[in-house]
Amino acid sequence: MPVVEKIGRRNSIPILYTRGTHYEVGFDVGRTFSSLIHSFLAASPNLNKVLLPLYETDAGKKVYEETLTSVHKSFPQYVREMEGTADGAQVPFHKLFLLHIYEMLPNVLGQESANSHGTGCSTVCCNHPGEEILGHTEDALAEVLNHFYFVSAHIISDLPQGRWKVTEERFTSLCYAGHLPGYTMSYNHHGFVYSVNVISAKILASGKTPRSFLTRALLAAENFAHAQEILRDSGCGAGDAVSINMTFLNQEGDRLFHNAEVGPPVGAANESSLSIFTTSPGEHIFHCNKYLRLQIPEAGGEIMTSSDHRHAAMKCFPHPASRKDVINILGDQSNKEYPIFQESGDDDYVKTVAVGIFDCVRQTWSIYADNPKTNEPVVVLPLQLKSPSKVIGCCPTPNLQV
Repeated sequence: MPVVEKIGRRNSIPILYTRGTHYEVGFDVGRTFSSLIHSFLAASPNLNKVLLPLYETDAGKKVYEETLTSVHKSFPQYVREMEGTADGAQVPFHKLFLLHIYEMLPNVLGQESANSHGTGCSTVCCNHPGEEILGHTEDALAEVLNHFYFVSAHIISDLPQGRWKVTEERFTSLCYAGHLPGYTMSYNHHGFVYSVNVISAKILASGKTPRSFLTRALLAAENFAHAQEILRDSGCGAGDAVSINMTFLNQEGDRLFHNAEVGPPVGAANESSLSIFTTSPGEHIFHCNKYLRLQIPEAGGEIMTSSDHRHAAMKCFPHPASRKDVINILGDQSNKEYPIFQESGDDDYVKTVAVGIFDCVRQTWSIYADNPKTNEPVVVLPLQLKSPSKVIGCCPTPNLQV
């Protein structure tokens, strides 16, 4: 295995602008970021010491094939996109797909997953007049540090694609090397802005839709009803658990922020468990990596302990009413063992690799490669939307639980 150089935290995030079919966009991503993808695959102990050995077993191959068959049925265009990335980077497809079932595969086989060690993100939504902010820490296994990039893609298809019959996608997403877009923080040209917090459910199933494919599908969501439909995934259901924090920039009426908790189907159900919480002006959302509403057993371990401590730290702050308040929360390191901005040494298992601030009033996205309390953003991107027209009918019934 190649030796991966320790280069410290870099204030550098490359970006690719690309247009084409799903395969062509994937190929451009793989070709452009080949060195980062190769470096990440070499650096990942979870891939090399857990996932690949499990994949070589008959039981592991069965989980892999059942899940790949399922996503190929619902989202063949995203499988082609991943195939393009593998071909462009000249890496085996199965290694990339394993990254997308990194919790499902060991869980189904009764093995410990990486998430038991506490990897996860923190999100704050501030909803005040003139200060409508979605802020997010992107926390990941330490080897993800410096192994991410922006993909700004315009995908046009001759024929409707996948179960949602999508013909056009235009989005910008922060991506882990070798992963599908949509799994961290992103926005699309319909004005849909969102961030992702992983959750570790106790019992996962083979052959269901990995959360990374549901979050990829969200990049095509045109309104809030469509986003809920994607997350519910009727006919199959989520294979693992996730929390989505989101808003639509063009929605009618007051600014609304939503948190969706998503879990695997319960019992004989064939759709995701789903709970929606909505905030109106003057309110806020805190969310980490545990369920606050869904009554689904969780795996426990460090991810739960870390989430409890981060939620406790957030509650020590006044209710956020400005961008500065959000930054102060996301940069907090008052809890030395479980800080919100996670970094205390080179050997940390989990690090905050980036922080994003979506400003819904100014329609900008600021990305920090280090603590936002003491650093300037690496880049401030404009949120480029399809049209200024309002999105009709996207306001949900608050606090819906399904």
